[in-house]
Amino acid sequence: MQKSNPLIKHIAVAGNIGAGKTTLSERLARHFGWDVHYEDTTNNPYLSDFYDDMHRWSFNLQIYFLNSRYQQILNIRNGEKTVIQDRTIFEDAYIFAPNLHEMGLMGRRDFENYFTLFKNMSAQISPPDLLIYLQASIPTLVKHIHSRGRSYEGSMSLDYLKRLNNKYDDWIEGYHEGPLLVINVDDVDFEKSPEDLGKIIELVDSQINGLF
Repeated sequence: MQKSNPLIKHIAVAGNIGAGKTTLSERLARHFGWDVHYEDTTNNPYLSDFYDDMHRWSFNLQIYFLNSRYQQILNIRNGEKTVIQDRTIFEDAYIFAPNLHEMGLMGRRDFENYFTLFKNMSAQISPPDLLIYLQASIPTLVKHIHSRGRSYEGSMSLDYLKRLNNKYDDWIEGYHEGPLLVINVDDVDFEKSPEDLGKIIELVDSQINGLF
């Protein structure tokens, strides 16, 4: 296990559905000795309902994620250990919620209520010390989604994934909240290739040890 910069408290991994966030978070946590805070998909009481009826459950789902990730960030900043977080609060607010609104799946009142709450919350927290963005094409995302076989993702459309990918690209292009590392996962297989994982570890190491 490699020691990382003790001043680093919060690493975050961002990326579309199926980009490999959880896998990379686990690999990096194992290497650097970090804790992992996962996206809450197992105990999320709205996720399955959302994929069955997005219009009915979109607001509930986004509020649940917003609250969950806000609590994660508070715990990370108040804790003693370095934590790598699987997905960020920014993705909820700048990608998933606006996309649902634009698709007509979240009404204007709900979206404005949601976004006002996000702005109030985000004013109270610090951005990640390092944001790692996993950029992936639609074929790569589909391949990963099919391979993990989550039943509630079976009805997800290609149009939905494309919309999210476009919003991710726009968000990352304008991301200036802190240090950013972009990894194109079309070109690497950090799950099965130790060499590819090693290259990513080197990139992360150079980032976190050059931050302070």
